[in-house]
Amino acid sequence: MPPTLIILLMFSSMILLMLSGQRVFGVIGFVGSFCGLLLWGHGGGGDMSFNAAVKLFNWYPMLSLPMFIFMGYMISEAGIANDLYRALHVWMGGLRGGLAIGTVVLMVLISAMNGLSVAGMAIGCSVALPELAKRGYDKRMISGVIQAASSLGILIPPSVVLVLYGMIARENIERLWLAGIVPGLMMSVVFIAYIAIRCWLNPALGPALPAAERQFTRREKMQVLGAGIIPLALMLIVIGSFFSGIASLAESSAIGALCAFLVACAKRRVTRQVIRNTLVQTLNASAMFMWVMMAALAFAGVFDGLGAVRAIENLFTDLGISRWGVLLLMQISFIVMGIFLDDTAMLVIVAPLYVPLLIKLGFNPVWFGVLYTITCQIAYLTPPFGYNLFLMRAMSPPDFTIRDIYLSIVPFVLLMLACLILIMIFPDIALWLPNLIHPIK
Repeated sequence: MPPTLIILLMFSSMILLMLSGQRVFGVIGFVGSFCGLLLWGHGGGGDMSFNAAVKLFNWYPMLSLPMFIFMGYMISEAGIANDLYRALHVWMGGLRGGLAIGTVVLMVLISAMNGLSVAGMAIGCSVALPELAKRGYDKRMISGVIQAASSLGILIPPSVVLVLYGMIARENIERLWLAGIVPGLMMSVVFIAYIAIRCWLNPALGPALPAAERQFTRREKMQVLGAGIIPLALMLIVIGSFFSGIASLAESSAIGALCAFLVACAKRRVTRQVIRNTLVQTLNASAMFMWVMMAALAFAGVFDGLGAVRAIENLFTDLGISRWGVLLLMQISFIVMGIFLDDTAMLVIVAPLYVPLLIKLGFNPVWFGVLYTITCQIAYLTPPFGYNLFLMRAMSPPDFTIRDIYLSIVPFVLLMLACLILIMIFPDIALWLPNLIHPIK
């Protein structure tokens, strides 16, 4: 049987099993291991999948993932995000759409502490949504802002997704983090500009706070402003210690986790319940990453044995598709897979296949990592099964209908597509900062 046909059968059987509701890691690992046994027998096939999966335990940067996750959940559970939103409420509530703009800023700062979209959604729905609804903001504006802004967590450092991409693609984490900063801030500014213009044209979408609720003294404003220093300080400590060479990636993540815990202690927010919730959520998320990656490495090991990269390259050559056409098909495949999978599962399935092919086609893998991450953000928001859509429905009040939630993200998805196209046309948007600060030697 030709390798191309085997590859197609592996992917189709994997998708069919996922549609049956089975666990992602179970499906990926089973298909990879079963096909390895079927093709090469008990000895070679079994060893191939096992040896590929065990590589995970040799990746020292994997120690950073639970630390980054712990840091984000500790900040969330200790209520420090609530303090930050209070500061944004005081300083920006007088603007039309000011609280929605403040929510975008909140999500950017939370991203700098966490690197996961799920934590941003949880904080947005528990902290921002009630305040926005109470102040008369339009439901669709609330839903769109929280979903779109929370997706920035997988792009702005310390992005867990970019760490995983760097480990799988064997790319420098520093360059990947630096590459995500400008696109992440650019998308934040685009969201803020859209909110400001829409609310200026239609004040009913995001009314300013009444004058009676804006009577704060300068001293009160300066006091609440201190809440915003904490996430910025944590970001500088984590990223600064890593970029300066003082600490490795795993060490900088441990420093961030320790600082988050000490901040919570200083604010007297550390209780038995906070510690329990933080540890349980950290364990759940870390175990999920580990199992999915082990299964995907086993799957990728069989792929490598089949010569999948060469087969796919030959297929595109036979079809006469240009290298930009190949890149476009890859982006579309991420959006389609995003219907069924989360970003981690997509990454560990296709990165071993796509990255070598991209390098052969002359594309920069760091730039592609940013494109992949933005495409994942779009997949999170794309109906009918976008990840953030279901999280929003589960966490929002009953009057937020699924129709409202679907319609709310349309303008934000269009804005993200525009940003994606800009970065594809002008790669220096992503590559300027890493080339400036951490050039390739």
